[in-house]
Amino acid sequence: MLVRRIARPMLAAMFVVGGLSQLRRPAAKVATAAPLLDAVGSVVPLPADQATLVRANGAAMLAGGALLATGRMPRVASTLLAGSLVPN
Repeated sequence: MLVRRIARPMLAAMFVVGGLSQLRRPAAKVATAAPLLDAVGSVVPLPADQATLVRANGAAMLAGGALLATGRMPRVASTLLAGSLVPN
């Protein structure tokens, strides 16, 4: 029990910081995510602005990290965070 109280916030901290970074400066990650977004964009219609998609991924990381850190819905938070790692 004590390990969970310490480990979850420590693990969540990297997602919160990474999510804030993507929300503030999406241009730094657009070049990294561009090949994946182009490949997915050929199959599924996506918005033309890739920075918006990077910001959405950052918001998902921030929300999932906050949920995991507080211990609320940890399975949903873990699934959200695992999905947000795919474009990274």
